[in-house]
Amino acid sequence: MVLQAQSPASHNQMLGQRIRHPSSTNFNNEFENPAAKRLKRLDSTDSSFSRNVSDEDEHVSASPTSRLRARDIPHSEAENDEDDELLTGATQKTELESALPPIKTDKEAITEYEAMRAAESTNPSNLHGQLGQRTWVQGKSSIYVDAFNLALETVLEDESHLFDEAEMGVFEQWRSLTYEAQYLYVRLFLRKTAAWHRIHRLGYYSDIADLPGAVKDLLALRTLPKSTAEARVNPGELGCWEGTILEGSFTFADGSEGQITTLEEASTLLKLDELKTIAKEAKIQGKNKHELLKALRRTSQQQGGLGWASLKRSDTEDSMELIGNLLEQNENEDCRNFDGAGVNRDPHFIRKILASTGSCIRLSSAPLKLFERVHLVFYRSTEWTEKSLTTIILARISRRNFPEFIVSGSTNIFTSRGALLEFEASIRTQFRINSILEFNGTVTKDGLQKVKDIFAEVYPRWKVLVEEEQLKEDRIYESGEGAYLRRFSPAWVYTRILHKATGALGRLKEHKREHQILTELLDQRLFHTARRGAWYQRKALLEEHYLWDLEPKRGRSDEAQKKFWKRVSLQTCEEGLEDNECHLIYHYDLQKRVMKLERALKVVKREQHDFGHVRLAKPVERSVEGIRIEKDHARGRNGSRRGSNQSIPRRGGKTVWVDEREGGVECSVESMCLSWYREQGWKGYHSEGGIVRTLFGFLFYDVLFSYIPNVFQTPYQTCPLDLHTDAFYPSRASEINHRLVEIANGDAEKLLNDVFDREKQKQTCVVGIDWAFEIDDLLEIIQCFRGGALATICKVMVQEYQQRGGGIPDLFLWRPDGKEVMFSEVKSENDRLSDTQRLWIHVLTGAGIRVELCNAVAREVRVDG
Repeated sequence: MVLQAQSPASHNQMLGQRIRHPSSTNFNNEFENPAAKRLKRLDSTDSSFSRNVSDEDEHVSASPTSRLRARDIPHSEAENDEDDELLTGATQKTELESALPPIKTDKEAITEYEAMRAAESTNPSNLHGQLGQRTWVQGKSSIYVDAFNLALETVLEDESHLFDEAEMGVFEQWRSLTYEAQYLYVRLFLRKTAAWHRIHRLGYYSDIADLPGAVKDLLALRTLPKSTAEARVNPGELGCWEGTILEGSFTFADGSEGQITTLEEASTLLKLDELKTIAKEAKIQGKNKHELLKALRRTSQQQGGLGWASLKRSDTEDSMELIGNLLEQNENEDCRNFDGAGVNRDPHFIRKILASTGSCIRLSSAPLKLFERVHLVFYRSTEWTEKSLTTIILARISRRNFPEFIVSGSTNIFTSRGALLEFEASIRTQFRINSILEFNGTVTKDGLQKVKDIFAEVYPRWKVLVEEEQLKEDRIYESGEGAYLRRFSPAWVYTRILHKATGALGRLKEHKREHQILTELLDQRLFHTARRGAWYQRKALLEEHYLWDLEPKRGRSDEAQKKFWKRVSLQTCEEGLEDNECHLIYHYDLQKRVMKLERALKVVKREQHDFGHVRLAKPVERSVEGIRIEKDHARGRNGSRRGSNQSIPRRGGKTVWVDEREGGVECSVESMCLSWYREQGWKGYHSEGGIVRTLFGFLFYDVLFSYIPNVFQTPYQTCPLDLHTDAFYPSRASEINHRLVEIANGDAEKLLNDVFDREKQKQTCVVGIDWAFEIDDLLEIIQCFRGGALATICKVMVQEYQQRGGGIPDLFLWRPDGKEVMFSEVKSENDRLSDTQRLWIHVLTGAGIRVELCNAVAREVRVDG
């Protein structure tokens, strides 16, 4: 029996449940309700959520991936036009951003950095030299423009073969733009780039002296050379993607004249106060902007003409010209329908809205998508955000010291323009599947069928690409080199699509086909190896419960057929446990299924597996009493205490305690428990993994920055790009294993001293290293560690650095006189351990390291305020 799903939080209990339609609607699609979503477990090493499988849970749990920025539906401008903070559309960083040092990227930081400039650049045309000299000229150079151009120049310098003649023509036209036009374009690129922007509201940019001239430059029609590239439709796509090929002529931006033709598009331009004014005149009501817009669009289809007495036009000449054009365009139709009832009044409302907003501008789709493709190539990721544009510039001009390594730009990731476009298309196809499975509520049977259809289109191409990639691995790539490059193959995305499709097949009860796909996924060892444990789990479940009834019996009785497939399931679990690429997170579930199957098959005791030595170890529990402070905001609006139990705070909330051993000051629960441990003779930090990451950074400094092709894109990285992926360990297996042996043999102190003495003066920016920790403390800690135990922790970090950076117990403690280290996870009354924390406790106790679960108990609760 595998681990059972835990009940979701009360506010999520309706997730995944379908509300039946009333019988009066005569609506019933005869499709069963899906099970509720399961709680998130551990992340796999490819930064995607893994599927967890139990006997009762046969569907794929939601796997949130980064939502690509949708630019097809325009949105209104920010409510505050002068609030031009960069918008972050994704929560995850690109690998390039993760490799850069932590820096501030807000408006204040940008202003501060741009102030650090010389009087004049010695060579303004050389962007790389300008950045290196940290020279800035107000009104002639902006961090935004330089960041944008840096990405463009870097890509064209090494990978111009990815663009055709027309696209290269766009880049030439870009270089011919005035500085102010480039500045305006980049600032709009950093905002909601599919949105219309009111031109008269863009004048507050300090670097634009001639706003009409910059707008005119972007709106100018420009000719392009003829492209020799052919349009192509990739697997899973609905058709040739708009903007893939540029033809004839183009503009960098679109003007609103003649472009805004629907009320839906025009209404997105309105701010709330403007919308309220129109709503009042149209006699419609709504509680918020969404309801008002909906009511306005509905009313437009029903209402007759409204008076023009309150119509206010913009003072700009452009606005007057725009309204005149619209009046002339719709004059006859409006006159015919002015007194009609139940007539479409869209033209009337469009004129009214545009009279208020004035002329607008937005970035044209084709060049916009082209520049986004440039950034995909530059950042090696589709998850780049608007802040990514300036992060690398701020890292360059920040006065920090970086490690010395060989920069090896990866110019062969995309072998051709077609390969890049297919990778881009595969991302869009994956997004379609995500939209069906994850972003639009309960999945219907039609939705699952669409996923199956997309899978059927992708599957043949996936098989071809896997064979091609295997040939590269066997004949071209050196040891481990291909592991990182494969992340940019369409097959990487197609493999994820196949993974999601197995869930759809399971929901459609097509278990035999699902089993075949899982078998093929396990047969290849190139893509998404971090998911192998999930595939083993699901495959074993299907073999145990379903395949006996779907495969030929070949003369076996039903009971014999069931036993046969249980033995097959048992073999699958054993293969998973023996697979070096099956992550530890899945071992426990596989082990439990093995024991259950052996009991069902009545395997004799001496032949059964014994997993007692690897069972998740329980930490030693300890209770520390203290005084908890309950802040007044914890009470309800009526003054009563929230919840029935007055002594228990809400789950997940930070609690405030009194540190009685440090003068009665208020502190966190971790600090209160740390004071208690110090009173018992322990030294320690509330570091939550900071000590472990710092030790890892020192001990593996040389390994981190050893030469590996493609993983050092810029000189400003604090780690290789593949550190946060499952490609890091196999690419350096020999060096890593040698270093682990050195640590196990007691050489950690020497390794730490060597790196500290060499890098201390420069305070080199290295991932994980916190120079605030005292060197004497770090040396004492290493002396208290057994070599083998420290090597075990480091091995976990090198295999899964991104996932194992979290979940480490809160407190790190050591006792120099007893040469002992200990980890302590602190919990308040209503907290509980996460799966990640349990796994770390298992790793630590398995390595012979003491772990305690410190329960903070309030012997007294004081109400503050």
